[in-house]
Amino acid sequence: MQVRVFVTPRKGILDPQGRAVEGSLHSLGFKNVSGVKVGKFITFEIDARSAAEASAQAKKMCEQLLANAVIEDFRFEVDSR
Repeated sequence: MQVRVFVTPRKGILDPQGRAVEGSLHSLGFKNVSGVKVGKFITFEIDARSAAEASAQAKKMCEQLLANAVIEDFRFEVDSR
């Protein structure tokens, strides 16, 4: 099964990369853009018996390694096709 993990800075956490991207977009004429956050996108294959098992393992991976719970939020998707 394929797992896709999305990690972003928590609300209220300073995101210098997001601010830089937002400023650059404004410079390019995209004035209607705000709240830009730059995060991580991680994909991996996992051998699991069910989507529920894969989800449980992916959640543990995010909590223990892939995301810093103090400053980052995460969500993930499991594709069992």
